[in-house]
Amino acid sequence: MFARINSMGLFGLESYMVGVEVDYGNGLSRVDVVGLPDTAVNESRNRVRSAMKNSGYAFPAGRVTINLSPGDVKKEGSLYDLPIFIALLKAGHQLEGDYDDCAFIGELSLDGYVRRVKGALSMVIKARNSGIKKVFVPADNACESSVVDGIEVYAVDNVQQVVDHLRGDKMLEKAVYDPAAEIAATAPLPDFSDVMGQQEARYALEIAAAGGHNILMVGPPGSGKSMLAKRLPSILPDMTFEESLRTTELYSVAGALPSNVSLIRQRPFRSPHHTVSPAGLSGGGAIPRPGEISLAHNGVLFLDEFPEFSRQSMEVLRQPIEDNTITISRANASITYPCSAMIVCAMNPCPCGYYGHPKRKCTCPPGAAQRYLAKISGPMLDRIDIHIEVPPVDFEKLSSKVKSESSAEIKKRVNAARKIQQERLAGTGITCNAKMDSSMTKTYCNPSPKAMVMLEQVFEKLDFSARAYDKVLKVARTIADLEGSEEIKAEHIAQAVRFRSLDRKLWRS
Repeated sequence: MFARINSMGLFGLESYMVGVEVDYGNGLSRVDVVGLPDTAVNESRNRVRSAMKNSGYAFPAGRVTINLSPGDVKKEGSLYDLPIFIALLKAGHQLEGDYDDCAFIGELSLDGYVRRVKGALSMVIKARNSGIKKVFVPADNACESSVVDGIEVYAVDNVQQVVDHLRGDKMLEKAVYDPAAEIAATAPLPDFSDVMGQQEARYALEIAAAGGHNILMVGPPGSGKSMLAKRLPSILPDMTFEESLRTTELYSVAGALPSNVSLIRQRPFRSPHHTVSPAGLSGGGAIPRPGEISLAHNGVLFLDEFPEFSRQSMEVLRQPIEDNTITISRANASITYPCSAMIVCAMNPCPCGYYGHPKRKCTCPPGAAQRYLAKISGPMLDRIDIHIEVPPVDFEKLSSKVKSESSAEIKKRVNAARKIQQERLAGTGITCNAKMDSSMTKTYCNPSPKAMVMLEQVFEKLDFSARAYDKVLKVARTIADLEGSEEIKAEHIAQAVRFRSLDRKLWRS
């Protein structure tokens, strides 16, 4: 007795069709699962057996073989419980019908309830693209799955609901996309109006947001570096539907998407502790899952106390910052995840934090500030577009009753600058200045003759690297866009150079 049911598999962000085949006949009672199953898949036999018994169905007697095709691809996870359950019912003639246009995914509890799985959104998209007309998913995956057009999505709480629907006894309602589920995922963001003083740092963050630039803030404890960083998402441009969909896929695969959320519409803000491992940042596992750099895709990765991160963790970021993707290779898998995130770093100028403070004396031994900065490699600093000092705020500004400019006002200027960039870069697949490659930088970042003379002088005097040269041009291009200037002027170059304070060797004794 044989039956075949469609299911899905997941490999990184990519999904693929899986055929769940069941065959049983005479012989000693035994259940074999083949098709390169991992431990979780092998344990399906026990969960499904109990779920069938407790739901009032008979588990087949004799020898049962369960095959997951294609047989040369590793299968992992508990998502095959539901399709195995349905295939066993069909093979035993406890369920009749043709379900070739259906796909089933879901983990089963021992009493037949269907539990959520990771990566449901990616699997539903692949099912639709493969010609599947109906897909049955756990109720907790309904919100994310309902976003996909062109396929009927049915959310199920237990196996009896699936059986009743397939038999035509009690039909399930199709899951409908609810925009309110996006609102549920959107919490109010901290506002720049709460920040007192720090005009220079606020302007630097505005430039960073407008051009998608990475930024490093250096200042003593309590100067407001973390406060400023946490308010950066409030001035970033709104996410497009494509950006939201891709970000939601990443969170779904990582198992970090709440069950009541359909789409992530708010740009992610990830702030891992400095003790995070390299695998925690990049992603890892036998079949690698997304790390912090990928979970910050289309948003912000904030690295507070930057020099305290291990050297290995820091260096993990070098290639992703350049390529906006990260490839994680393991013995049995090599997976590429997107990671186009703004990198925002904060650090003290020295171990005690008060080197260069106007009122407090640094207590570090001679050369400590230089050694502290040396924890960050030159290539890593080169990849950060803007270096800005965040000085302590004086009492007069802290006690002022005058509200600072709000995030909404800053965001208007950021959106206007981004619109200019999108029109300029239309058809290139790039949406902001920071992502331009060298050839595009030469095409779109043309300084005036006076600005070119200044840039040449700065390049020779400060001994900029080729990468730093490109960074200065891109930041100057963004400053010009914020001012609505088509031409990069000398003052734009001067401002961009001012925002590379570590290249100007301020912390070298």
